[in-house]
Amino acid sequence: MASLVSLRQHLPDIMETVFERNREADEKRIQEYQAVLTIQAWFRSVRVQAFIRHLHKSATIIQKHWRGHLGRAVYRVMITNLVYIMRHNYYNAMATKIQKMWRGFYVRKYVFDYYSRKRYLEGLIVKNEVVRREIEELREQKESESRRRKEIEAERKLQEYAAKHRYLLSTQVVPGIYNSPFKPHPDEMEFVLRKVKPHPPNMPKPKRDSRSGIIIPESPPLPQTEPLPPIGQKPQMFAIIQGPFRDPSEVQKQRYKPLQPTLRVATSYTSTEEARAAMKAKEWIMRVNDNIFVPFSRRDRDYEPLLHTTSKYGHLPYGSRYFRETNEGGNISTTERFQPVVSPIPVFDKLNDTYSKGTETVP
Repeated sequence: MASLVSLRQHLPDIMETVFERNREADEKRIQEYQAVLTIQAWFRSVRVQAFIRHLHKSATIIQKHWRGHLGRAVYRVMITNLVYIMRHNYYNAMATKIQKMWRGFYVRKYVFDYYSRKRYLEGLIVKNEVVRREIEELREQKESESRRRKEIEAERKLQEYAAKHRYLLSTQVVPGIYNSPFKPHPDEMEFVLRKVKPHPPNMPKPKRDSRSGIIIPESPPLPQTEPLPPIGQKPQMFAIIQGPFRDPSEVQKQRYKPLQPTLRVATSYTSTEEARAAMKAKEWIMRVNDNIFVPFSRRDRDYEPLLHTTSKYGHLPYGSRYFRETNEGGNISTTERFQPVVSPIPVFDKLNDTYSKGTETVP
């Protein structure tokens, strides 16, 4: 009984101890569970990361091989293009060299002919002498014309001076200043005054050209017309005459103004042909040498083939006859007639048979 009493007394402490230990056990279990979860999560993450690394490495290897394949293909295409460009440039360079050598040979042999150019230069020297002589004659002619014009101008001025000063002419009673009684012979101006005639009084001086000295004729005076008859009586509203009016002399000049023909009427009908003939004549005059130098005068000479093109072994005439091989069997034969593929049009048959021939085409 004593033991039961003591057990009953210590039962709360025992229960509390049990509860405390159970709580500690639960906490330990939870800690162990969390540790297990952490270890499992870490292990799984390590596996997944290792698998992802494996996938990345595999993808990198695949991409590397694929890109290498594409790069080698692009490189092959690039090398092919570079080789083609190199060969094309080499072909152009060789063709340019061949053309240069051929043109130099042709020009030296046919174009720049030494003897033809020498004859041309000799003719040019002779023609230059002739042109120089003609220019000298033209200069002398111009100088003589200029002297003649100056003499005419001086004579005209002398005549005008004598006409103005004719009052200085000597008379039977009074000798003039050019006919001195102390000289055995009168002055030359005295004879000039005797020959000229005085100007009529109140007459305008004749107009002369400043260059040639020719008298310019004046226009005839305007004809005088009779005044118009008076106009009948007008109504009162029109009785006031309003102005201003033009000058009567201006109206008269406008009424009797000279004819002003148009360019078509004033120009000759054959002006174009005359201008062309004058231009040809001027071109012929300005020509230095009639024997025009023609550098391509010896084009009709046959080409002299080279040694290797005339070999007895039958060298192919490449370059002298043709420049590429042709297959004449592949050409369309012209002996066969064309077959019509479209029926003729009746309207064209009514007009003319030639319209229906246009429908024939190549089969």
